[in-house]
Amino acid sequence: MASTVPFVKLSNGLQIPIFGLGTWKSKPGEVEYAVKTAIDMGYRHIDGAYCYQNEKEVGTAIRNKIEDGTVKREDLFITSKLWNTFHDPKDVEKACRKTLSDLGLQYVDLYLIHWPFCYVENGELFPRDPSGEMIFADFDYVDTWKAMEKLVSLGLAKSIGVSNFNVEQIERILKSCSIKPVTNQVECHPYLAQIELGKWMAARGITLTAYSPLGSPDRPVQSPTDKVLLQDPVVLSIAQKYNKSAAQILLRYQLDRGFIVIPKSINKERLQQNMEIFDFNLIKEDLDKLNSLNSGFRYITMAGIGDKHKYHPFNAKF
Repeated sequence: MASTVPFVKLSNGLQIPIFGLGTWKSKPGEVEYAVKTAIDMGYRHIDGAYCYQNEKEVGTAIRNKIEDGTVKREDLFITSKLWNTFHDPKDVEKACRKTLSDLGLQYVDLYLIHWPFCYVENGELFPRDPSGEMIFADFDYVDTWKAMEKLVSLGLAKSIGVSNFNVEQIERILKSCSIKPVTNQVECHPYLAQIELGKWMAARGITLTAYSPLGSPDRPVQSPTDKVLLQDPVVLSIAQKYNKSAAQILLRYQLDRGFIVIPKSINKERLQQNMEIFDFNLIKEDLDKLNSLNSGFRYITMAGIGDKHKYHPFNAKF
């Protein structure tokens, strides 16, 4: 099936599909099916990360769809991310090559610094001391970024960017970089609308990629008091108006603001429904209603595994 997903032009002139498949929390054994099914449906943008621990299965699915003639490699936009244990500049290339080996690819289209803070590298994804506290490292993400730039010249990544960075942190990179970040991937939904961050980035030619656009209902850390975005009365009333699902409204909300969106699913019906968002637009009145839900509420806080590091990004206003 040919893809009907529109593209967004990045600041380096390359293009990224505005809609893609997220693979966080997609388990090995499930993610291969999800990626194959998504590509068959017309998805061409697959977002992954070393930390998700499923890149081998994602790679198997990609190779299968290339080998059976559904797509060519150049039809796909594949994203991965540098994990927090590999911020030492000397580890960046090695980490990227590990991801490429797991994916079975010669290059990724986009490689991001997953978080601005970092951990020691001791073989664990989340290294802890005997008391259970995270063991942080002290590498400066600006130095990490300079090592990221080398990946482009080596042909290992066509574009590079960041994830979960605040304005001050991006600004530090912009002051010393040779290659500007093409995107900042952040949690984004009506409860955390990222209005100011989005404006600031747009003025500098940096795209915003929205993760957890549906409120991450299967997130690993939840509280009984957390609001359920998919059941919000405002979202449901707008969904009824357009004869769409709440999820489709929340995804269209990102597109109509010019943001890239990467919902995750392993369910065939939901994968298809998530794609059915290109036959309508939200009028300004409804976008304003959704924006009015903005309260700065985060589903993904990294509490206990990042908030004590000096580069924890959520200490800043935006």
